[in-house]
Amino acid sequence: MLNSPGTLISDTQNVSLPDLINKGIAYAIIVAGFLSVVFIFIGGISFILSGGQEEKIKQAVSTIRYAIIGLIITIFAVIIVNALGKIIGISTTDYISFAQIVQIIQDISKSVKGSAGGGSETLQ
Repeated sequence: MLNSPGTLISDTQNVSLPDLINKGIAYAIIVAGFLSVVFIFIGGISFILSGGQEEKIKQAVSTIRYAIIGLIITIFAVIIVNALGKIIGISTTDYISFAQIVQIIQDISKSVKGSAGGGSETLQ
């Protein structure tokens, strides 16, 4: 039962290490970017709804600031991993290709659109 087709365990056994690294980095970047946008949005709404109260304005600005800092740290983490790979002698660019990351993002967006009910055909 553990290795039946379509389960998480059987899917991970069929994935190569470079693919797993690519997908992990792509998902981490997507999640970090999405959370940054969400928290920037929340901070903006909080700022608008602060009503001029100094404490609420400071809290909203802090939320926006930390969201932007988190996004910058995520970008630097990818750069540092690539640089360390080159120093150690591991070619991380063989494992991390921009085209594959874009393909993963497109696959995720297709699956999200597909699970949303498919009403996008009538929007033209």
